[in-house]
Amino acid sequence: MKNLSLNTLRINNISFQNVLKQFYRFVFISSLLGLFLFIFDFGFDQSSKVQKVLNACYFIVLILGIITSVLRYTRREKEIERSVLTFDIISIFITIAVLYVHFFSEEAHHHLTFLYNDNWLKFVIILTFIREFSEQNINFKRTVLNPAQLFIVSFLAIILIGALLLMLPNATYTDISFLDALFTSTSAVCVTGLIVVDTGTYFTLFGQSIILGLIQIGGLGILTFASYFSYFFKGGSTYENQLTLSDVTGSNKLGEVFSTLKRILVITFSIELIAAILIFTSLNKTLFGSLANRMFFSVFHSVSAFCNAGFSTLPNNLYETGFKYNYYLQSIIILSFVLGGLGFPIVVNILKYLKYFFTKRLFYFGNKKHPYKPWVLNLNSRITLITTLSLTVIGTIVFFINEYNNTLADHHGIGKFITALFGAATPRTAGFNTIDMSALNFSTVMMIFLLMWIGASPASTGGGIKTNTFAIAILNFISLAKGKAKIEIFRREIADVSVRRAFAVISLSLLVIGVAIMLISIFDSDKSLLDIAFECFSAYSTVGLSLGITAKLSSLSKLVIIAVMFVGRVSMLSILIAVVKKVKQQNYRYPKEEITIN
Repeated sequence: MKNLSLNTLRINNISFQNVLKQFYRFVFISSLLGLFLFIFDFGFDQSSKVQKVLNACYFIVLILGIITSVLRYTRREKEIERSVLTFDIISIFITIAVLYVHFFSEEAHHHLTFLYNDNWLKFVIILTFIREFSEQNINFKRTVLNPAQLFIVSFLAIILIGALLLMLPNATYTDISFLDALFTSTSAVCVTGLIVVDTGTYFTLFGQSIILGLIQIGGLGILTFASYFSYFFKGGSTYENQLTLSDVTGSNKLGEVFSTLKRILVITFSIELIAAILIFTSLNKTLFGSLANRMFFSVFHSVSAFCNAGFSTLPNNLYETGFKYNYYLQSIIILSFVLGGLGFPIVVNILKYLKYFFTKRLFYFGNKKHPYKPWVLNLNSRITLITTLSLTVIGTIVFFINEYNNTLADHHGIGKFITALFGAATPRTAGFNTIDMSALNFSTVMMIFLLMWIGASPASTGGGIKTNTFAIAILNFISLAKGKAKIEIFRREIADVSVRRAFAVISLSLLVIGVAIMLISIFDSDKSLLDIAFECFSAYSTVGLSLGITAKLSSLSKLVIIAVMFVGRVSMLSILIAVVKKVKQQNYRYPKEEITIN
């Protein structure tokens, strides 16, 4: 009898667990529906009747979200992290406050007017969706898609979703074609900055917010956000997910995958927040209609700069009256896109080195708690920093000399130097401009070609062949000239696989750019070769600079540029890895033969 009671209890418990799982799934679907309604609400003008129905749906979604959050704590099967508990308490408190103000209290409208705003309602809908989405089982099955394929598919999906969102009636002041929406979405997700319509005057605040979101997601990658949120709320992940994400994030150790993701997010949002505050303080408030516009401008340009996107809400980018002589603003933008272009592993390594330097060198005083550590600043960081500094210094000097009496003529004193520095740093995938690009001397344009092609550093938000690739190519030239059989620097030997990858990247980049130039020359034969080549180099390296022909390109040429921007962001090598079938390593070697090269 006792065994029968235990079995009945066990069956009832299993049944209840199944019901609970189905309920959680239903709440997730309802939160997803709430997100779609939120997009529909923003994207289309609503009648009062439809708005009431939408508000009722929002109410149901938020109530269900609160119920599931409470159920998770009453029926918890494992220890809840303090950070998750804090998030849930804050989100539940905000949700209840918004529900109270919007649905239960007429009096609260007068006392809590800042909460009586539809944006708060949408914000808590997003919070609910994030919480429910993070509880879902996200499995990256390598048997279905390998890491390279997953990376490429995620970018394609975000580009298509972004294009559809930009076509919503309330996203633009006038209708936009699918091709122009696709071009803008691709440019934002691939953090390029090439535009066919003016961002500030063509898109509404809602449309600009979509572009801002696409830039942020494109700069970091949707997999970074989805995976970390899932890990944050669940406290763990499957081995297969960690294996896939280690390939995507470039983590050397499997156990460091999520700590790497956390560092990426913390560094990104910290730099963007500081940059936004500094940009805000640099602005002339008389140039903005309201405080909200000034704040949005600061956030938009902070994100765009760090992600090396080059998008601006100004008609002529930073070459606009009231901004082109704002050297404080330009200095902040330079610092932001340089940090974004260095790459997350380099920034983390620099922070690690600074921590070691201050604790060991400055506050040491014979304390043996901080022993000497060799190679705190690793080889990758040293090569990146030296190459970046060299390109910036040489580029600034050449730009300063070439343009002294041309585009720099209107600037004086420190202004000439900052404008020259900006002009030399921005081609390395940032895409902002503070001078008239069409007025540049031919020799300066040629230098910009080279800087655009090299681009930013590996594992960064920028594009191009990357600084390390360029550095390996230069070191290889020097080694061959010296008669060496291997590349050596800082008492380290560069691995053969790195050399092969570097020259594969160089060859593929020139192949893609060359094909693009040839195709656009056919589709738009009236355009000059210089303008077409500049556009293609800019698109491949996700720079965003242009000599003024982007909006004038034919539909077929725009499709070519879209393809080049995408290939430049995900890299041609990644595409080849994704589509070419892997072969197993065999334990044999053929006899070596030297091929005549020159």
